Parts: sequence; structure tokens; C-alpha cells
Amino acid sequence: MGTAHNAGVNERPYVLLSCAMSVDGYIDDATSERLRLSNAADLDRVDAVRAGCDAILVGAGTIRADDPKLLIRSEARRRQRVARGKPADLTKVTLTNWGGLNPQARFFTTGDAPKLVYAGSGTVKGLTELLADHAEVIDGGDPVSLAGMLADLTARGVRRLMVEGGGGVHTQFLTAGLVDELQLAIAPFFVGDPSAPRFVRPGVFPDSPDHPMRLAETTRIGDVALLRYLIRG
Repeated sequence: MGTAHNAGVNERPYVLLSCAMSVDGYIDDATSERLRLSNAADLDRVDAVRAGCDAILVGAGTIRADDPKLLIRSEARRRQRVARGKPADLTKVTLTNWGGLNPQARFFTTGDAPKLVYAGSGTVKGLTELLADHAEVIDGGDPVSLAGMLADLTARGVRRLMVEGGGGVHTQFLTAGLVDELQLAIAPFFVGDPSAPRFVRPGVFPDSPDHPMRLAETTRIGDVALLRYLIRG
């Protein structure tokens, strides 16, 4: 069990939020199988973006729903990271206010880099016992404070954080004004199912028509369109 370090309220990593979604804003459909939203070239691009970061974060719901490994796939990129004095894989980060994590999830069982769980204060003791051999559990407050978590990651040497979902986590980061860059891969189809998960949930976002993001790049990747936005501070 750990306690978040105080790195100063204004200190945090550069936060890059990455998401693939349909034209109508869905990040999956409502079936039991994962919807493929990216092509091979875009998946390789995401792997390269990961390789340039220090840590990668998903919410506990994404771990439960998708069981992601969150590893860098390219052996060449892994070797390049080691040559630069970095671990081959990223530090994995998740947050949960109520627990519900399986220690056998691939988030915990794959890769040699640290796994960090920022937990609601009331769940820390139970999660520490459950994940004793798999992850460090940190008291993130009640509820988990994103700003406190980011300050703690800074104190641990994380300078660049990649956030990969899901919709609830995207919404928390964006509404809190804690995202510096947004990378959206737009798949060339619609989902149209109101029961399917979306890129973001309803919320009050600081980036509005009166305070828009800056479009820094558009790239065609086959039939996928990559939009890269920089978010003004």
C-alpha cells in the first residue's frame, strides 16, 4: 500500500489522450466481441506513440471489459527504449473508486514495468491484499483525485502519460482540463447503437466553441483519419 507523493499542485506529466472511434463517436459496439476500429497501420502508429511515453493509463472498467496488455509490440521500439535507459515497457496505471479488479487480468500479469493502482481510500486495504504480488496500490483519495494522481506520477519520474480509455476516464480528464494533446482515429463507419460506449460522456468541458482546441495535424491512414489536437492551457 502506498500514499500519493506530493510533487506540487502545478506539477504533472504531459497528458496525451488517444482514442479510436466510429464516425458517430462510439468506441465499441454492444456485442461481446471487441469492435475493430483501427487498421494495422494505425495500430502500429499507436505503438510508436506508446514507445515515446513513460506510462499508460486506462480505467478499471477498460481492464474488466477488454483485458488489455498495454505493452509495446515492436521489438525494435523496445530495444530503442532500453538503449535510451528506459524500461522496455511503460509503467501501467489504473484508477478505481470501488475495486473490482482481477489480479489475473493481463494488465497485471504481462510486462515487467511497474503496475500502479490509484484506489479510493475505502478500497485500499482490500486491493492491497488482493494485488500484493501484482501491483502497488496507492491511496488516491475519496474519490480518486486526478490532480493528486498526476502529481504522484510526476514524483515517480513520469513525464509523458498516455491515456487510452474508456469513456468515463476520457470524460474525467477532459472536463478537469488535464489533457494537453488529443489524438483521435476516426474509423470509416457508423455504430448507431445508443447502448454502446461513446468516446466521452455528458459533462462540462473547458474546450468549447468559445475556447476551441487547435488542430495540429490531419493524417490519412488508409480509410482511417487521424486528427491530432493541441489543447490550449
